[in-house]
Order: sequence, then C-alpha cells, then structure tokens
Amino acid sequence: MKERKAMEPLGKLRLGVNIDHVATVRNARGGAYPDPLRAAKLAEEAGADGITAHLREDRRHISDADIDGLMEVLSVPLNFEMAATDEMQAIALRHKPHAVCIVPEKREERTTEGGLEVAREENKLAHFIAPLRDAGCRVSIFIAADRKQIEAAARIGAEVIELHTGAYCDHFAEGNHDKAQEELKALRDMSAYAHSLGLEVHAGHGLTYDTVKPVAAFPEVMELNIGHFLIGEAIFRGMTPAIAEMRRLMDEARP
Repeated sequence: MKERKAMEPLGKLRLGVNIDHVATVRNARGGAYPDPLRAAKLAEEAGADGITAHLREDRRHISDADIDGLMEVLSVPLNFEMAATDEMQAIALRHKPHAVCIVPEKREERTTEGGLEVAREENKLAHFIAPLRDAGCRVSIFIAADRKQIEAAARIGAEVIELHTGAYCDHFAEGNHDKAQEELKALRDMSAYAHSLGLEVHAGHGLTYDTVKPVAAFPEVMELNIGHFLIGEAIFRGMTPAIAEMRRLMDEARP
C-alpha cells in the first residue's frame, strides 16, 4: 500500500445536509414543489457546511435538472453521490462538483444498503475514480467499518471514506443497545484506523438526534452527512430549527 502521511484530527465537525427526500416529496405529485434547490439554500443559510445529493440511475428523487441548479446556486460545496457507472462518471466530469461520493446502488432497494464492495472491485474502481480526481473532484468511498474495505479504498487513491452508520442506528432504534454498542465500537476503531492511513473520515446514514453524538465525538471524523431524518424533522420544526438542533448536538459532542 502506498504510504500516506496521517492527518491531524480537526476540531470543528462539518455537517452535510442531504436534500434527496425533498425531491421524493416533489416527485410524489410530479410537479415542481417542494423545490430541492430552495431546501438547499435554506440548509446553507441554517449553517450546513455542504449539500449532498444522490442522482440515482432511476432518478427516483434527485433529477439531472436539480444537479444543474445546485451547481449554479450553491455557495457551499456539493457532495455528488453516485454509483460507479459510465453515465454518472460523465455527469460528474461535466459538472466537476467539489466532492464525488461513490455508493452502491440497486434498483430494488429503498435506500442505500451497506457499503461499497471495494476490495473485490479494486482495479475497476481505481480506474473509475482516476478521471474524477484528475478533474479536481475529491473522491469519497461509502463503505462499512471494515478494515479490508478501508485498506482497499486507500490503495485505489480515494481521498475520503464515508463510514456507513446505518447498522448502528438501526440497532439503536430497535432497542438492541448491546448490538448498537458493538457497531459503535467498530465505527470508532475504523475511524481511527482510516485516519492513520491518511484518509479523511466522514460518516453518515440513519443518524438522528438520539444517535448523532457518539459518532460526532470521534475526533477523526471530519464530516457527517445527514438527510432523511432532517427532512422529516423539518416537517414539524421547519428546516432551520431542525438543522440548528443537529448542529448544536454535534458541537456539544466535540471536546
């Protein structure tokens, strides 16, 4: 493995807000409302450090026009989530967003299930991300808290990994706190390990007000990407208060 210099943990934790499910609500009626671009600007004004949007192959929520619009209106970075396909690579190379996060994708899934299998697809993914890096995009790989996958992500030239927190959050929601603690320990250990390899560490999927603080407390984690919960909470609180509360909890978790 190519040797990298370990990164110093940073104090302030960034919050990326995923706006996919504003588009889900819009698409339920087939109109133009609610507008994901408006949600993105509100999130930015509320203190989001970046906006995340996943353009799926089936376009079930975010559309090509949404990506066009986000690139035009955002002042904060766009994290463009996508599968490792030729179509998505071409879109990313056309827009050149700040960051590209490669995620697994299946048509039959409701949401992203698990992390990307990097170790078995190492050569393919290395060739896939090379043009994205050359174009100036920061490449992130969405993976489970697994040593083998982290090492493979480092070998292929990814600059960032995003650890999948879904299993931890699911166990917590089900009241299985022993399992939740096991997952949390794996996330903690693998955050430190990835950091030691020189990878920037992000985390996300399923995080709520009840589950965010233990993950936010990891000193190696530099960014959390949170979407579905915040969009749901915005129905009751409004977008700005929902994001402000998440920001407060994240900041409290940092020493």
